[in-house]
Amino acid sequence: MDVQSLLFMFFGGLGIFLFGIKYLGDGLQKVAGDGLRDLLERFTSNPIMGVFAGIFVTILLQTSTGTTVLTIGLVNAGFMTLKQAIGVIIGANIGTTVTAFIIGIKISTYALPIVAVGTFFIFFFKNRKLNNYGQVIFGFGALFLGLNLMSDGLKPLRDVQAFAELTVSMSNNPLLGVLIGTLFTIAVQSSSAAIGLLQTLFGQGLMELDAALPVLFGDNIGTTITAVLASIGASIAAKRAALTHVIFNLVGATIVLILLVPFTRLIEFIQSQLGLNPEMTIAFAHGIFNVSNALIQLPFIAVLAWIVMKLIPGEDSAIPYKTVHLDEQFIRQSPAIALGQGKKEVLRMAELSEKGLEEVSHYFRTQGKKHGELIPQYEDAINNLDKKITDYLVQVSSHSLSGADSNIHHMLMNTVRDLERIGDHMENMMELIEYQIVNKVKFSDLAVSGLEEMFELTISTLRQSIRALESGDLTEARAVLEKEEKIDKMERDLRKKHIKRVNENQCTGSAGIIYVDIVSNLERVGDHAVNIAEEVIGEG
Repeated sequence: MDVQSLLFMFFGGLGIFLFGIKYLGDGLQKVAGDGLRDLLERFTSNPIMGVFAGIFVTILLQTSTGTTVLTIGLVNAGFMTLKQAIGVIIGANIGTTVTAFIIGIKISTYALPIVAVGTFFIFFFKNRKLNNYGQVIFGFGALFLGLNLMSDGLKPLRDVQAFAELTVSMSNNPLLGVLIGTLFTIAVQSSSAAIGLLQTLFGQGLMELDAALPVLFGDNIGTTITAVLASIGASIAAKRAALTHVIFNLVGATIVLILLVPFTRLIEFIQSQLGLNPEMTIAFAHGIFNVSNALIQLPFIAVLAWIVMKLIPGEDSAIPYKTVHLDEQFIRQSPAIALGQGKKEVLRMAELSEKGLEEVSHYFRTQGKKHGELIPQYEDAINNLDKKITDYLVQVSSHSLSGADSNIHHMLMNTVRDLERIGDHMENMMELIEYQIVNKVKFSDLAVSGLEEMFELTISTLRQSIRALESGDLTEARAVLEKEEKIDKMERDLRKKHIKRVNENQCTGSAGIIYVDIVSNLERVGDHAVNIAEEVIGEG
């Protein structure tokens, strides 16, 4: 077989293997439902729980990188503290060993029949649940099919003198093996693929155990790079979580390299006693390494958190998703106090709406990527607070309320609904601005200045309605109603002027559609600000 065919088999096999892992993970996630983020948020109250949550989610996603990136997203959003995230990251390292054990089972002979069964479930059943199971089966088969092709592509390496010399060098110099493992994992962006390749090489007798183990440790270091990339541009807490992953894996690799000889003897002993095949031997080495690393470093989570906070100083700017003022004890003790707490949380939600709208304005003006990334986070935070506050207020309403408290309750419920709708309009405008950027749609200077003026007026109106809500000031609330008339008039004027510019070919048709839609969304935000002010007037 010529070199070209072997290369095609290896890289094609690697591609199918990576696709199999991704497809298997996506299928498992669908089977499990879409609650992985909720699971991480709910079951990470302490680092030990975080470890188990990290293991479980990684088994479902079939990638520790996916779990770590998801965790960084939650930290960035304020859903999770740094200490909780460290627990999840430790668990993710353990969970990723499952893929290596699956490969060690060596059912690769049945790869094609497994793919066929998966395909049958996907194409011959209309039931979505069965389709999801088919995706899991297909991904499982594709994983082994890719391994088979990689294995066939690597077989001739046993006759290549340079490769034999390289493995001898790795045996004599473990740091070289660590470097090779790190670089390969960075290249393919998957430690599972790198370890799968290592299992294949070791299974074919192309590497000795003392050369394979350093590569394995390098694979564990390389997998941290994706998390680092995911944290670029994120909050300080997210950057700290990514750095924690790097330090955790580096410390683990350093410890085991210092104890490489006894660790190698331990793996050889386990292999001989259990009669393990070469692939399963690597899986056991991977599992023992990650579990030992977790047990050693778990007691030092607080120290690890302190180190990364010193290395990445500064105040964290994560958007606060979680509620601060809602406590069910207040509902049982005094519904009136509970309503007061509910109002404080509604004001927090209103503040997020105002800040989110300001980000939309900045995004339109500067088209900066950072502003575009923050808007969905504000929208998510608003949606989360909407759900939590509404549930809280529903619980409050189950208790007897005075007439005045009933009015406050009604006002808060309506205000929450208006704020949630403002969040939706923020997202609508973000998508319109993204469309403008991607399709290089240009607005005239007059169009831009008119829209900037409307942004300022709308933000000012929303801000005033929030002040009226906080203080109960009727003068502020009535001023909002007057401003809203200005917004309506501005919306009509901008719409007419822009249609005129389009007709005179000063602006394109696509620019006209985007422009009018943004103006319309701003006018709707003004309407919701008025609704909030009217609730205050009704309450007053």
